[in-house]
Amino acid sequence: MSARLSFKAAMVQVSIPATSANLGPGFDCLALALEMRDRYAAQILDTPEIDIDITGEGADEIKGDKSNLVIKAMIRGFEHMGSKEFSGNKGRGIALRQLNVIPHGRGLGSSAAAIVGGLYLARELVLGGEQLLSNEAIIAIGTELEGHPDNIAAAVLGGATIAWTENEVGFGVGIKVDPKVKALVFIPEAHLSTSKARKLLPESIPHREAVLNSAHTALLVHAIGSRPDLLLTATQDFLHQQYRAEAMPKSIALVNKLRAAGVAAMVSGAGPSVLVLHTLGDVEVEEVIKVAAGSFTAQKLAISARGVGSNH
Repeated sequence: MSARLSFKAAMVQVSIPATSANLGPGFDCLALALEMRDRYAAQILDTPEIDIDITGEGADEIKGDKSNLVIKAMIRGFEHMGSKEFSGNKGRGIALRQLNVIPHGRGLGSSAAAIVGGLYLARELVLGGEQLLSNEAIIAIGTELEGHPDNIAAAVLGGATIAWTENEVGFGVGIKVDPKVKALVFIPEAHLSTSKARKLLPESIPHREAVLNSAHTALLVHAIGSRPDLLLTATQDFLHQQYRAEAMPKSIALVNKLRAAGVAAMVSGAGPSVLVLHTLGDVEVEEVIKVAAGSFTAQKLAISARGVGSNH
């Protein structure tokens, strides 16, 4: 039965961080929020139209109707809170303004940002929404919409996160990040869809590699929290990067080149961006950036302690 929610009259605004998942060996479970944020604003309309204006990344490609991922997440959030007023053609409508900064199809969590941003907008637009749609529910519903929980958890909670599923329900918890750890992202022009990247993964891997990957994932939680000197070893992956090399040869070549130089580099999410976690000084960072000159755009990013939130 559809509930009559009380909606705020004013427009609400939210911002959502970019996220980098896997961090090397932590496939589908570890992720990090980065200080590069999409910003959305939305307002409830008394008529059933969907009014969307998109600027920034992907503006020419993103749908401007109910199939828009932010709108889909908003409607799913309203349904969770008990209202189906947005599902048909006779209820209320939504005005949405999207300012996208996170690159699309580069392994930086643009779809997770849209999903988490839409769910959070729904919560913010409802009086008492915090009680009806908790962060835990946003992670669970976001996982359902995204298909995996890693980017979702980091976008909600900020910082570094561990995510998992239990009976197909997504969960996430935050973990400590050493304040000395910084991020450097190399973003290529090329896109790669997550679905295409997943199709390249084998059904099984050698037991020895599985053991090493498990050890490195566990070590990475410790390294990122208090022993950044162990990041190079901890970020070595045996589970997915080598199998995706044919889809992003330049990215894998850069990862290998940087790691050979002692830099903790890895593919960001499904790629093809490359993430570096480091404690380097400014001069050393510039030297690392020179290694990738030409094919990638380098961005120095802080790790975002704050996940999705109202953009006041």
